[in-house]
Amino acid sequence: MSEVLRLQGASRRFGGLMALNNVSFAVQEGEVLGLLGPNGAGKTTLVNVVTGVHPASQGQVFFQGADITKRAPHQIARLGLARTFQIVQPFPKMTVIENVAAGALFAGRAGGMAEAFDLARKHISFTGLDDVADKPASTLTLAKRKRLEFAKGLAMNPKLLMLDEVNAGLNSTEVDDALALIRKIAAQGVTIIIIEHIMKVVLSVSSRLVVLHHGELIADGVPEKVTRDRKVIEAYLGKKYAQILGGEGDVVEA
Repeated sequence: MSEVLRLQGASRRFGGLMALNNVSFAVQEGEVLGLLGPNGAGKTTLVNVVTGVHPASQGQVFFQGADITKRAPHQIARLGLARTFQIVQPFPKMTVIENVAAGALFAGRAGGMAEAFDLARKHISFTGLDDVADKPASTLTLAKRKRLEFAKGLAMNPKLLMLDEVNAGLNSTEVDDALALIRKIAAQGVTIIIIEHIMKVVLSVSSRLVVLHHGELIADGVPEKVTRDRKVIEAYLGKKYAQILGGEGDVVEA
């Protein structure tokens, strides 16, 4: 497998707050990587650093071997790095198909409106939104707005898709449906980073986990190893519980 993404000593400071501190890891082509950590760990900051929303204060970000650290978000998107948003942000007055077509036209390199709408229909069907394709995005349920985020991301023709807490606010059945969709996307050859704070949500789809805490990387490895890592248990459950477990428990149910 070839390397798709690499963070090398990436840090992001907001005034006196170091939101991301010297983070380094790589993502391989075709991988489904779970990026985890408690609330406030720095997960969304990392996504924003990678996608150019808040460029790294220090360190570098490489995508397919190219240094993208200081590139603008639209330039990064057109290279094939797409993201969804933790708080869904469709264009509310536009229809579902218009929202998806916009992604295909402006970031997915569609050759014109006709091609953009053709691609939009394809991604709407793939994500199970055919029945609401012509409805305004503002009328959708939360679960379908989340699916719209998937469709918009896919319309950008990504090589790497970053999914920022796409399961937040969903019930257990909707979470299962979202995870099934993630597996379908991965089967198409798209590299995926799924960002979550609930570990059990991503264990079934991730072959590797990276864990942040207070902006720092505290674990990187296969799920069986990471869920039993003492630092991870402390981050999720506190030092007292970690001492009780003696390093032999896990945080699958955290």
